[in-house]
Amino acid sequence: MLKETVFKAFDDSELLEQQLAERIAIALQQAIDSRGKASLVVSGGSTPIGLFQKLSRKVLDWSEVFITLADERWVDPQNDDSNEHLVRQHLLQHCAASAKFRGLKNMYATPEAGVAMTTEQLANIPRPFDVVLLGMGNDGHTCSWFPSAPAEELQQALHGDGLLYATHPTSAPHGRITLSRSAILGSRQIYLHLVGQQKLAVYKQALAGDDINKMPVRAILSQHKIPVDVYWAA
Repeated sequence: MLKETVFKAFDDSELLEQQLAERIAIALQQAIDSRGKASLVVSGGSTPIGLFQKLSRKVLDWSEVFITLADERWVDPQNDDSNEHLVRQHLLQHCAASAKFRGLKNMYATPEAGVAMTTEQLANIPRPFDVVLLGMGNDGHTCSWFPSAPAEELQQALHGDGLLYATHPTSAPHGRITLSRSAILGSRQIYLHLVGQQKLAVYKQALAGDDINKMPVRAILSQHKIPVDVYWAA
């Protein structure tokens, strides 16, 4: 059965975060109840901080939850630009402190060199992923699928069958490692978390076209296999 994208609008971010945190917590506990463990993929940036803080206080069997990242900048995990740093600060706290976290950055000098090791480190994370939480940039990127990335790198991330790929967007700092489109679509539920009028305009622009190279978020929005719920707050 084809899955249609669900769009949910909220008057303020606080209410959105409360409801989305509850939805994610329920999905994770249901996965644990039915399969013994659960998996959660999250994105970085400032948008999900409040959501992470609320989710971290939800009571569930966090010790059976595996958490990883949709993408990561190839910087030290202590660096303020690190998504891992953000997740450790705001999500892996309180009730969620016992979750099993797997970062994407390792000791290799470049993301290209580190892809194989990170792929191995993610091998025991339950798949399909139970919940994937994504954001979107004003250029229509999600994960680290940037329209400004070298064409070959973007094509690998969008069409390759690997779990992870390295990428070097010209419009954003740092080399990066990102889950592929095939990995993200190997999930049970995707949430796209957006805040503000500009993000709403970009989202509408993405829906109005079909070139995934120009706006890679379309690779998520244009498919009908995996349910996508868009949570937007003004």
